[in-house]
Amino acid sequence: MQVRYFQRIVKHSALVLLHTFLLCMFNFYLIPAAEGTETVDRIVAVVNDDVITLYELNQSLQPYAERIKTLGYSSNQEHTMLFKVREEVLRKLIDEKIEDQRIKHLNIVMSEQEVDQTIERIKESNYLTDEEFRTGLKAEGLTIDKYRERLKAQLLRSKLVNREIKSKIVITNEDIKTYYDSHSEKYGGETKYHLRNILMRVSPLADAIEKRRVKEEIEAVLAKLKNGEPFENLVAAYSESPLASEGGDLGLFTLDKLSPTLREAVKDLKAGELTPVLDTEHGYQIFLVQEVIQIPGKPLEQVTPEIERILFDKIVDERFQAWLEELREQSHIKTIK
Repeated sequence: MQVRYFQRIVKHSALVLLHTFLLCMFNFYLIPAAEGTETVDRIVAVVNDDVITLYELNQSLQPYAERIKTLGYSSNQEHTMLFKVREEVLRKLIDEKIEDQRIKHLNIVMSEQEVDQTIERIKESNYLTDEEFRTGLKAEGLTIDKYRERLKAQLLRSKLVNREIKSKIVITNEDIKTYYDSHSEKYGGETKYHLRNILMRVSPLADAIEKRRVKEEIEAVLAKLKNGEPFENLVAAYSESPLASEGGDLGLFTLDKLSPTLREAVKDLKAGELTPVLDTEHGYQIFLVQEVIQIPGKPLEQVTPEIERILFDKIVDERFQAWLEELREQSHIKTIK
């Protein structure tokens, strides 16, 4: 039994080598090599029983090449960029051949009615009449038949991914809960502080005596505030802030948006309370917590559909790459420079 299995392996390997040889010979004789003739097409890759031609590659590469030529690269940079993009486009074409072969193997089909329905949805979602749709295709150098052919291939590959990957993904409640708990910054509640300030500036050239004078002045202002004088009055009388005319209103902040010094001074204060005098890069300041606003978090039940979609898309991307890599390893692929 093992001998027969080994014989089958040898026979298969021999057939693969013969197939490659014949394709290479076909590639050699595809275009006459006589002097003065121009090469129109040749084979650039073999993917199992299919080939990718230079014409196919150039057609797919053309939009990228045109874009690169507009970017102002030097000739050497342009050549390097084109070579890199060419390799990426060829790899994409190889992947598509592998996917198309898998589609045939699994007998996945797409009816013309499904293609029609998809085109109608595209026109509706973009508010296009049939005439506008066809004009847009013409501007892209596409006929409606060529577009239908491309769309059908895309829809077939989408069906393949649905069957091979998406249909096998299960997102559990535990998965959702774990994601929710680990993204408290996104779904948890937050506290915002509505702040106002009084600022007295200190010149960068001020000596110790001048700095002490300014600090004593703002300490006197703080004493007046604690004795009940209106914040608005003292802002107007003493503050050198650009926002003094607006009552020193700084707006709403979460703690993480404040400087370490101000964060520490504000974090335990309630609405209506004042910070001590703070020595900041702008000068001496007093801050009033005008209001503390508690913004509730989003409950798990509310965000479950969103999290499920995020996890699903992430798993699809991961599994698709692994699945495609496995198909590549199972395939006979040869690129011809």
